[in-house]
Amino acid sequence: MTVRLQFVAGTLEIRGLPENNEVLPASVRWDPRTGCHRAAAITYADVMRALVRKGVPFEDEAKRYNELPHGALAMRQLRPYQAEALEAWLKYRSAGVVVLPTGAGKTMVAMAAIDKKRRSTLVIAPTLDLVRQWYDQLRATFGGPVGVIGGGDYDVQDLTVSTYDSAHMYMENLGNRFGLLIYDEAHHLPGPAYALSARLAIAPFRLGLTATPERTDGRETELVELIGPTVYRRDIVELSGDYLADYETVRITVSLTPEELALYQEERAIYRGYLDAHGIRFSSQKGWSNFVMQASRTIEGRRALQAYRRQRELALAPSRKMDEVARLLHEHRHDRTILFTQDNTTAYEISRRFLVPTITHQTKVKERSEILARFADGSYNAVATSKVLNEGVDVPDANVAIVISGSGTVREHVQRLGRILRKKDGKRAILYELVSADTVETFTSERRREHSAYRIGFHAEG
Repeated sequence: MTVRLQFVAGTLEIRGLPENNEVLPASVRWDPRTGCHRAAAITYADVMRALVRKGVPFEDEAKRYNELPHGALAMRQLRPYQAEALEAWLKYRSAGVVVLPTGAGKTMVAMAAIDKKRRSTLVIAPTLDLVRQWYDQLRATFGGPVGVIGGGDYDVQDLTVSTYDSAHMYMENLGNRFGLLIYDEAHHLPGPAYALSARLAIAPFRLGLTATPERTDGRETELVELIGPTVYRRDIVELSGDYLADYETVRITVSLTPEELALYQEERAIYRGYLDAHGIRFSSQKGWSNFVMQASRTIEGRRALQAYRRQRELALAPSRKMDEVARLLHEHRHDRTILFTQDNTTAYEISRRFLVPTITHQTKVKERSEILARFADGSYNAVATSKVLNEGVDVPDANVAIVISGSGTVREHVQRLGRILRKKDGKRAILYELVSADTVETFTSERRREHSAYRIGFHAEG
């Protein structure tokens, strides 16, 4: 009896082999309900290799992806490191993660990978802005129709772009339609929900792209199973000057006013006192949620929550930080500046005080596009944002970043630096990090700087 492979709702069914066999990989299990072997669709390549290796004849009814009718219509010559990344990926059975800094042209590596494999391809990106950018790039490079899944669209073509949310939602039906999966900002993939989009697909070829694969929860190790190992990595310090703009980073320490400092210490003492009294530790994954749930039940707890918010506001946006922002905006009035904040409230305050446009997650798509277009053509020389410009969005003319506040994650800080590193003739970029003295921000700043990119051109002021 000939072995048959079928794709069923995100799983791979293998029929025609006895329950006990020495052919299939260990990840394949016997399913007594249907009288066949079954595994997650992601095992497709391993199963195929096992059958070929053992000389077992089979019929592949699982695969429904196509060969592309032609390769790239126009392809820019790859830079040496991009060519090295592509070659490394091809050597690892075309399944692995490429780590390149923002501005280094990860998209071009992806276009070359599609051109090499010429299989139906699904590109998965975290935001609709990035979906739009990938759609435009695929159309320009390969011509012909490009499908979109997400944001109200559901159009499946041999070249298709999807959001992570939509890929997770539809992959059990689409998992055999694509031979190549490309995960942009691949650090989003690990986790119980998004990872399903990888496990429910048969695609034998997989490419992950990211500037910072590391995650605070340590789940980046799952990328090896979901996509493949890291096959190539170059950091900012290796490409600065030749392929990215020269840059420097400046940390400016700002003192709170005596009144602000006294209030900060008072509010923080209330907040920390509550944590100590109730044995709450943030070292555990549920520490924060436990604090919020427990604190919301009593007057004392609600006061502690209020104290947390107040001391945080004082650390993130004291009055002297705003004075420093005014000084830097004047100093760089002829440059293109992005102002980064941790929260929308501070972003809107900067917008009101300094009359600069603001982009947050609440900004409508058309308004966001118009702001970025005017920033690119020089109509605006500064734009404020909370987090939406951290990753992916292309703002090549920006050469100054002012980080008013942010998280302690290395990824966020490297992404913000990457926003101003697009290479242009004569361009030199500078990132300012404003840190409130004698507050928890001092420790946050040290955590952000656990990356080699911040050892180049760094100096501190204040």
